[in-house]
Amino acid sequence: MAQSPIQDYLQALHARFSGLNAGQVADYIPELALADPDWFGICIATPDGHVYEVGDCNQPFTIQSVSKPLTYGLALEQHGEAAVLEKIGVEPSGDAFNAISLHPQSGTPLNPLINAGAIAACSLIAGDSVEEKSTAILETFSRYAGRALDIDHRVYQSESDTGHRNRAIGWMLRNFSVIESDPTATLEAYFQQCSIRVTCRDLAVMAATLANGGVNPITGQRAVPEKFVANVLSVMASCGMYDASGDWLYRTGLPAKSGVGGGIMAVQPGRLGIAVFSPRLDAQGNSVRGLAVCHALTAELGLHMFDASQRAVPAIRRATTRRSVKSNQRRTQQANDYLLSVGKKLRVYHLHGALTFASIEPIVRTMTQESASTEVFIVNLRLVQGIDRAAVNSLTGLRAELTARGKLFLFTEAGACWQPLIDQGVDREAFFSDDDFALEYGENRILADRFPSPAADGQMPLPDCELFLGLSADQLAWVDQLLVVRTFNKGQNIITAGQASNELFVLTAGAAMVSISTQDGVARLDAFSAGATFGEVAFLDRSPRSANVTALNAVTCRVLTREVFDELDTQAPAIKIRLLGNLAGRLTTILRQNGRELAALK
Repeated sequence: MAQSPIQDYLQALHARFSGLNAGQVADYIPELALADPDWFGICIATPDGHVYEVGDCNQPFTIQSVSKPLTYGLALEQHGEAAVLEKIGVEPSGDAFNAISLHPQSGTPLNPLINAGAIAACSLIAGDSVEEKSTAILETFSRYAGRALDIDHRVYQSESDTGHRNRAIGWMLRNFSVIESDPTATLEAYFQQCSIRVTCRDLAVMAATLANGGVNPITGQRAVPEKFVANVLSVMASCGMYDASGDWLYRTGLPAKSGVGGGIMAVQPGRLGIAVFSPRLDAQGNSVRGLAVCHALTAELGLHMFDASQRAVPAIRRATTRRSVKSNQRRTQQANDYLLSVGKKLRVYHLHGALTFASIEPIVRTMTQESASTEVFIVNLRLVQGIDRAAVNSLTGLRAELTARGKLFLFTEAGACWQPLIDQGVDREAFFSDDDFALEYGENRILADRFPSPAADGQMPLPDCELFLGLSADQLAWVDQLLVVRTFNKGQNIITAGQASNELFVLTAGAAMVSISTQDGVARLDAFSAGATFGEVAFLDRSPRSANVTALNAVTCRVLTREVFDELDTQAPAIKIRLLGNLAGRLTTILRQNGRELAALK
């Protein structure tokens, strides 16, 4: 299987910022100072449960303040919005995370993501003891992560031993009756909440759970009621990065939450969960590498929530294989049977809408997974309304990866997408005017190894031509004497619409195309390669020719005239019966294939 270009991009992003060594590991909690400053992980999770990860994504660390929006969601679930708003506001404070920011009249915390608000939220969690509150929080966080989480008791003890400022905040909240009883149990539960062990992958899945309306995309478990997801994401957007929240939202447009353990969790609602882990922090307590990575992701993948071009429209309008569609190239029965038997080696995707990172990611992932069994990919872009840089990079990166592995990746009806793809290095030979020509090209690629080229003189032997299948050697020798040889130059009409239909053609060298004239020019209806029979319908029902057949290159045909065909009734009836049987079989195959194509279009 090919490696996804999205994975390649994350690896390049990780390498780009690995040398960013600004910032300091948090040391005001002694256990946090033991973290390796070079730990660095980047992880993206999708709402259907796929995870991209690079670096130290399985390195455990403590969740710290990234826990706050999750506990706030649990408080909303247990008490409802009105009751929680009486205790905790939703206004950005503009202060540091540990500031004592209380409303001057009510004494309530300004929002749930500063320490005062987080402690107040923890006080609302059901349970009178530390154990009851911590158990409820831990079980909720585990549903978000999709696995059983635990508490790092060494970090918890260190938090508890040094948490004097938080204790002061707790007692101040008690003074204003925000906390209605002794705050000791709440404070210890809060310290344990911050000491829950997670990984970068866990945070990405937690973010994807919020992006997925509160349902874990891997386990299918609900972590928070859907009606409260908007509340949680709203406070993350306005308050999640402390006194740097305004700059963060301006630059990324993503709800997010950071923690002094080095984690950042960001959400693109409905589309992605993002997590970055790196312990070096800036003055606001945010991961330096985490900020840089998220800024780059937003700019380069077009993730900004307020970007008007972002539309949650599935980009795949139709996906099918060679078993459902085929080119108009007329082939021998053996070739058609083989193409049908290996139909999944050729896949066609019709895309539509605005192509962005979020809409193209599932397509890139699907094609990457299918590359193990697929040789030819055809991507139709006729209904694509726009394509951003991230989608261009994803498609061209995937094509480069598949091409390097010997696969064929073609675009059809590229329209406005043509120039961005060309600018990104896609060969002009990869573009086709419609699916038919691309299908023919792809089919030829699949057939190349299975069916040998014509004989050294360039002629397809009569035994390999579909009209003569089943004839004995003596019968073939007799028929060979009856057939007229005709040659045509490239561009010359072999058949012209309106002519009398007194000849049946067998193509033994070259290729030909059936077309009709339209208001827009010429429409291709069919195409033939060596071994094919054409002109049979009009020949059999004696109607005038309905279309032109034109040589696409130097062509040689063997021609059976009506006069000779009629004489077979008396001279060689067994041969005529065989020829009629082959013609009937060929026409039946065409009808069945047309039926499959119509069914696929439905």
